[in-house]
Amino acid sequence: MSEARARLLGTASALFYAEGLHSVGIDRIIAAAGVTRATLYRHFPSKDDLVVAYLTQGDEAIRARTDAARSRDSSPEDVVRAVGRSIADDIRRPGFRGCAFLNAAAEYPDPAHPVHRAVLRHRQWFQATITELLAATGETDPEPAARHFAMLRDGAMAAGCLTDPEPICETFLRGVEELLEHLGRDRRQPHPA
Repeated sequence: MSEARARLLGTASALFYAEGLHSVGIDRIIAAAGVTRATLYRHFPSKDDLVVAYLTQGDEAIRARTDAARSRDSSPEDVVRAVGRSIADDIRRPGFRGCAFLNAAAEYPDPAHPVHRAVLRHRQWFQATITELLAATGETDPEPAARHFAMLRDGAMAAGCLTDPEPICETFLRGVEELLEHLGRDRRQPHPA
């Protein structure tokens, strides 16, 4: 990535996350990044392309953290816990304004729009990944449990920017732990033939 592209994307990402996608104009990004309009459009043909790049960068960061959790010599349950802790760490971060993907979906509700499609790609990957992680615990029907995890995450992300994040994170992590305990109980109980 060229230095100018990295600066543009970094500047736009910070502004988009802090102030919203629609409220930040191209002129503001150009001025804050210290580049010319031609430089911006050489790297990002449209504002939508810049927004998609912002979301893609966020998606890649989350994937990298998930891969790092998986690469440790940990049990599948501990990998799920590590993903949960990573989410809680995000919520505790100064300047937290909720989930960038949920925020983008709210600003771009048209399912055919490239920004909305970028949000859906991330969410589909996240859902599939959590399903896979829960299947690795031995769960025979991991999809409902993965949806439960995603709903816990979405609720924590929404509440975490409205109030003190600490009790929100505690509740979210307790919910993840209770989900894992519930799945483990289900596997230990004999099922009728």
